[in-house]
Parts: sequence; C-alpha cells; structure tokens
Amino acid sequence: MRCIFCRHQNTDVIETRVQEDGNAIRRRRECPACRKRFTTYERVEDIPILVIKRDGRRERFDMGKLRNGIIKAVGKTTVTAEQVDGIVSDVYSKLLGDAKQEIKSEDIGAMVAQQLKTIDKVAYIRFSSVFRRFVDVEEFEKELKKLL
Repeated sequence: MRCIFCRHQNTDVIETRVQEDGNAIRRRRECPACRKRFTTYERVEDIPILVIKRDGRRERFDMGKLRNGIIKAVGKTTVTAEQVDGIVSDVYSKLLGDAKQEIKSEDIGAMVAQQLKTIDKVAYIRFSSVFRRFVDVEEFEKELKKLL
C-alpha cells in the first residue's frame, strides 16, 4: 500500500482489527520512509441483489425493509428482536451464498415463513397471510390445518 503522505511504495501494517460487524478489516499502517501513520479499511464489495416484486418491478434488496416486515408479523408474540435479526441475517446469507443477482419476493417470503414456522406459529400465520395473500377463509383454514 502506498503512503498517503509521501507516496512511498510500501507501508508496514502495525495493527489489524476486524470491525464489530465483521464486514471490514481495519489496518493501522506506518510508512518506513516518513514514519507517519494512517488507517485503511478492507471491505468485501457488496453484490447488489435485486428483488423481483409481484408486479414485475425490481428493487434493491433492503435488510431494513425485510426486518420491518417481520417485526409487523411478530408483534405481540414471543419472538424476540434477536430472533428477528437472526432470520434477517440468515436470509441475507442464503441470498449471498446462492450468488444470484435477482430473486423473487415470494422466494424471500418463503424463506422467512419457513423459519417463523419453527419459532412461533402465530407469527408464521400472520406473516403468511400477508406474504401469500390469502384471498378467502378457505385458504387460511388450509394453512392452519397444516400446522395442526
């Protein structure tokens, strides 16, 4: 790495720390020529994931939007904030692991619903009623029977 002060070609790494979120590495560097210190960060380049909405529109995947949708479904249930964050993190990791640049919103909803089903049945039904768009009582009843 080139020194930002004197442009010397090589600098020494004197300290390395992983950031709290685990998404970056902070390196403290010193130039052997001018002895000045500076900090650099190494990050993995984000791969933009596009979500294909039901109407065909595409928008960038937003972890905050996913979290808010789950929070609405788990209101007044036993699901904790840590569990919600775990679901969001797990879904995001799966999306990155698949290395697809586009995914249908229904597929994301299915991933969330599958996890909610194991955590809290009421939250699962609430989430599914929105994500699957139950249009009549019979569809809702079928889903309840599957749980029982």
